[in-house]
Parts: sequence; structure tokens; C-alpha cells
Amino acid sequence: MLEVKWCGIDFGQCLMEPTGLRTYLVIGDIYKQLGQPEKIPEAIRKFRVIVEAYGGHSLLKESHRDKIHSYVLEGDPEAIEFFAIKEREYLSVGEGAEEALSYLNEQGIEVNVVAELKKTLGAVGKDAVTSFLKAKNLIHYFSNLYTPQGKIDLRNGVIDESYKGKTKESGELYKQLIEEVKKRGIKPEEMVMVGDKIATDINPPHKLGMKTIQYTGYIDMGPSDADYKIASFYELKNLVRGLKNG
Repeated sequence: MLEVKWCGIDFGQCLMEPTGLRTYLVIGDIYKQLGQPEKIPEAIRKFRVIVEAYGGHSLLKESHRDKIHSYVLEGDPEAIEFFAIKEREYLSVGEGAEEALSYLNEQGIEVNVVAELKKTLGAVGKDAVTSFLKAKNLIHYFSNLYTPQGKIDLRNGVIDESYKGKTKESGELYKQLIEEVKKRGIKPEEMVMVGDKIATDINPPHKLGMKTIQYTGYIDMGPSDADYKIASFYELKNLVRGLKNG
């Protein structure tokens, strides 16, 4: 059992499960609603091209959404607006995530999203991560969103740009995060990171002394330095509890 005070959770392919087939349905719905069904085959072809170019649905949606807007949707403002609306209807939350988030909050553990967001941060609800959390009514479980574009306090919307340029893969984002929470009396060994990607979610924080849990519910990325593996967020209750003192 891991006793912690702080928990970070990855976004794409973890909290949010971006099943590719759903995106094809989204694209179809957009052009049907616009009265341009003839554009569907070409838009789907373009989407397949950039999925392959950017290494999968998760990285594309989390870090390169502008390419979907400019290339697939051809910069059409109406299509882009419909895409945001329809996508929220189709995307799903990782199995057991809401129950796990409620449990972590009850345990007094500070819960945060740690994502590889590439778009400049703005008001809460304007980026892919916070718009999804708001649409799924999950945002109230979280304290902060940490990204290479900065940190945003999800309780008051305040943005800290000192994280800008610091990535998960390099470990620099985690280093700054550890220094930040140390000021509140939280040690690296009292922190846990949950995610699916070995190169960004598991090995870098593990090397810095954080506990790590590899999520395999969407895809199993293979062997890692993770302390534990879970296939469902329901399993967190059996692995993590709040550290009340020390």
C-alpha cells in the first residue's frame, strides 16, 4: 500500500480514453450537421494521415489539436466549434476514474492532472484537458493542471508560467513540481504519478524518487520502473491511501 499526500494523473489514454473510431464518428457528424457529407471521406483520410504522423490518437489530441483544426477541418470555424462539442459527447472517461478520484479526495490526497499539453493555457475550459474535465463533471476533483505550457490552478484559474518549456519526458517538469510541493511539506516519496506512457509518466518521476503506477487500461506500453500496474482506476483503492502525518 502506497501512503501519499499528492497524486498526479496523466490525461490522454488514461483519464481520457480517445478511441479512434469515435473520432471518425465525430468527423462524420460534423459534416452531416454542416450539410457537407461529401467532405467526410477526405476528412477521415486526412485524420488517418496525422494520427500516423504524430504517433497515435492520444499524442495527436493532447499535443497537436491545431493540426486537426487546420488540416482535417481546413480551418473552418464552424467545423472546429462542432468538433469540440461532438468530441466531448463521444470521448469516455477511464474505467473507474470518477470513483477513484472521489476516494483520493476522501483520503485527503491532493489530485492533479500532469499532461503534455502543447497549446498555450488560457481560461479554464478553453484547452483540451479542462474542457473535457468540465464536460464530464470531473474538474472539481482536481487542484492543478501541470503542463509544459504552464501550471493552472483549477480552483481559481491562476496561471503559473514558470513551468513553460519544462517537459515530462526530460524530467524538468517533475523536478520543478517536486520543489514546489516541498515548500508545503510534501516529500517526493509521498507523491505518486499515474499514467500509461513509460517515457513521460513512469520512468522520469520514478528516477526522482516519486512513486509510480502504470495504467494499462487503454494500452499496455510494456515493462517499466513502475511500482505497480493497474488495468482499471478501481484498483487504486487497493494501492493508495492518504498519508495523514509524517
